[in-house]
Amino acid sequence: MRIPLSVLDLAPIARGETVSSSIAASVALAQRAEEHGYRRVWYAEHHNMPTIASSATSVLIAHVGARTTSIRLGAGGVMLPNHSPLTIAEQFGTLDAMYPGRIDLGLGRAPGSDQNTMYALRRDPNSADTFPQDVLELQGYLAGQTRVPGVDAIPGKGSRVPLYVLGSSLFGAHLAAALGLPYAFASHFAPQALEAAVATYRREFQPSAELEAPHVIAGVNVIAADTRAQAEENLQAVRRTMAVGLFGRGRSFTDEEADLLLEQGAGHHVSSMFTYAAVGTPHDVGEYLDGFRKQADADELIVAHQSPTTEGRLRSVELTAEALS
Repeated sequence: MRIPLSVLDLAPIARGETVSSSIAASVALAQRAEEHGYRRVWYAEHHNMPTIASSATSVLIAHVGARTTSIRLGAGGVMLPNHSPLTIAEQFGTLDAMYPGRIDLGLGRAPGSDQNTMYALRRDPNSADTFPQDVLELQGYLAGQTRVPGVDAIPGKGSRVPLYVLGSSLFGAHLAAALGLPYAFASHFAPQALEAAVATYRREFQPSAELEAPHVIAGVNVIAADTRAQAEENLQAVRRTMAVGLFGRGRSFTDEEADLLLEQGAGHHVSSMFTYAAVGTPHDVGEYLDGFRKQADADELIVAHQSPTTEGRLRSVELTAEALS
């Protein structure tokens, strides 16, 4: 591939689907990505969201790992304020022992949930403030150089699972640069600071034992289909789903009601989140991703295939790979 490609799987639970069918779809997506030369598949931690099935990220990774053979699997990411560093070191140390050399650990600072959900997770509302220290503590466990006297991660000690800092603002860029870690920017849903964050990261990057030179992964939405008309139809279905998920207050909406929601203001928000989206035939998608990589100054792209059905996402995985082969 001209552009190293990875997949961000949001493990969506589509209308009429179940968690079980969503997990089966994630397995199929990883297998298809592996067949077509993608570098990695990442899963994001979300809680209390009825349309996303990736809350127990490490469990999902273990399940997919048993049904694939070579593609890297990881978190994109674990929201570290929701967990103790030792617990995450143990979980991902276990995954690395099960699937040596295939596990990544992306780390995010946002709690990824509302205040009631944070309470249910038993987390301190200020836990995000210690994110840099928590990253260092986690890194120490994985390197076998614990920062907590007498405490090791078993499994995990000495595994050196690769860490990635995730971000959608300059905070993550500064931190990733200072620690000499790779940086993944969430431009697939929070595009505003992409260019400034990447420029900051590259300018401030300090080489480390983990990484000699900066490595930027940029998120981008993709809806590849056999025809432009099919891709546009898929895009509209995805826009409806996002509008209802963000503004529907838990209600069920018909397509017509969702379209009204988009017209009444939700559409502007959804369009902003879709600032970076490759939609169309393989030719359209290939041209867009070439240009996006240059604009983002990215070393790797991580693609959120946004088609509304499993079949559509699988086809998008295939067509995107073919477009960039």
